[in-house]
Amino acid sequence: MSRVDLGSKPLVFPMPVLIIGTYDKDGVPNAMNAAWGMISDYKEISISLSEHKTTENLAVTGAFTVSFATEDTVVSCDYVGVESASKVPNKFEKAGFTATKSEKVNAPLINELPVALECKVKSFEDGILIGEIVNVTADESILTDGQIDIKKLKPIAFDASANTYVALGDVVGKAFSDGLKLK
Repeated sequence: MSRVDLGSKPLVFPMPVLIIGTYDKDGVPNAMNAAWGMISDYKEISISLSEHKTTENLAVTGAFTVSFATEDTVVSCDYVGVESASKVPNKFEKAGFTATKSEKVNAPLINELPVALECKVKSFEDGILIGEIVNVTADESILTDGQIDIKKLKPIAFDASANTYVALGDVVGKAFSDGLKLK
């Protein structure tokens, strides 16, 4: 194997494309595309954010939703990442999104994105948002036997090396099982 140095880059594969939903002080929904996020504990998500309209909203409501961009929503999901709600007040609507208020937290569920983590803000310090996941809600259309079916959801990943969105592939193994063959 021959390796080539690429320098210091923020590369993790796959990197989820997360859409953060919040309400502002007047109850107007907002959505923001964020790629630098991960599950950091059993009921916790951590997302790296700089100052945005979204972070202003988080300070007011103490809540947010995290949805997953899908193959069918690439244009809308990219738009909410390249446009600022501070400059375009109707950004959410212009993206083609509609909202239903979460019953668990003071944040919008984006009707066009079939899975959402409903979260309470635990902290936002040094650009790191930590949220407590209080519920996961999913549209029945993407469930198989009561579980989220990734083939039906069709989430996309962000490829930071090429600045592209990519679809996820086929199942290649069984977690917590295949490695047992080497025991």
